[in-house]
Order: sequence, then C-alpha cells, then structure tokens
Amino acid sequence: MHRQQHRGRHPSDDKLFAPAQWKRLRQAVGDLSWLLSRDYPLDASLKLVGDRYRLTARQRMAVRRCACSDKALVWRTSHRIGADVLRGKTLWVDGLNVLIGIESALSGGLLFLGRDGCLRDLASVHGTWRRVVETRQAIYLLGQTLGELAPAQVHILLDKPVGNSGRLRGFLQKAAQEQGWPWTITLDHNPDRLLAAAAGPVATSDSHILDQVQAWVHLIGHVVQRH
Repeated sequence: MHRQQHRGRHPSDDKLFAPAQWKRLRQAVGDLSWLLSRDYPLDASLKLVGDRYRLTARQRMAVRRCACSDKALVWRTSHRIGADVLRGKTLWVDGLNVLIGIESALSGGLLFLGRDGCLRDLASVHGTWRRVVETRQAIYLLGQTLGELAPAQVHILLDKPVGNSGRLRGFLQKAAQEQGWPWTITLDHNPDRLLAAAAGPVATSDSHILDQVQAWVHLIGHVVQRH
C-alpha cells in the first residue's frame, strides 16, 4: 500500500536555514538581485553567488526563489492587488503552485518571503503530482478562503503534462460540487500562457507569470495569514 507523505521540510532544513544562516542568505539574495538587475543571466549569476557564499543546492534554490531584479520588483509591486478586492471578480488560479504552497505550510515546510513580498516553498512535483496527508485540508482551506473573498468565478488551471494532474482535477471538482464553490478546473498543456494573458487577477507566486500579468493576488500568503 502506498504510504502518504508530507510536503514538509527536508531533514537538513533546520541547519541550512537556522538563524545563524540568515545574514549570509540575505546577502546572497541581495547580490543575486543586483546581478539580475544588470541583466546578467540567472544560472550563471546564481552559481557565482552560490559559490561565493558556499551555499548548498537547497540554499541556492531558496535564494533563487527570493531574488528578483529591480525591474521585476517594480512591475510586481505595481500590479499586485489586495485579496479584499476580489469580491465579484473572476479569479484565475495557478492550481499546482497555490495548492502546493498551502500543503507545504500545513505540513510544517519552510516558506520564504521573497524580495517581491511573495511566500515561496521549496517543494517540487518532479513531473508528477502526488497526494499528501495535507492535500484534503489544503483544498478545503483554499475553498474556505475563496468563499470569504467571494470572487464571482474561479478558474483553476492545472498543468496537463504533470502526472496525476487529472486525479487532482477530480479531487478539486468533487470538493467544489460538494461545497457549491463556483470553480472551473481546467487541464492545459501550457497554463502559464493562459494565466499570463488572463483578463482578471491571477493567484500565483510563479515569477515568470508575475512578470507578465496585469493584476495578481498573493493568495498563498492570504491563506497562511488567515489560517
């Protein structure tokens, strides 16, 4: 029988991200952001910064997810909207991104506050999404939060190429039907493209999408703050 897992912290995280490491990690985020602001390539810049501060692969991942260029920071800040203005609007949700972030928070995983104000986890689906112990609770917390925010319609997009995304769609549809949530769940080969072009606000912490959308909401942060 398959044993359910958590999407929590790695055994080494307590050491890698202990308070004694914070100053060095913040300096690394600052250096990487400085390089990105001057159009240096991301991978080469991350290697340079990671080598300078002798960061592990997991620390480099965290630094990468927290850093952004000055240009990206200005864009993301100016296009962010508060969750309290979603009432009556159509909301587009980056399904895997948001759900995994909530699962990580529920399972005690570390969330990192990026330079742009987004909380990001270090979890990855590695090509296949797998249900974890916290999945059901994460779905219902998402539904409860969206119910309070009261968007008129919620479009949740899932990556069709990711294994088990169809199964996740089934979980989401069942929950929405049981609770009467106004959700439409869609599988797409390139949901990032649809999210970037969405006419309404988008819920995601994906940097690539944030740099293209006209309005975005930090839904993961709102769920964590509320619950």
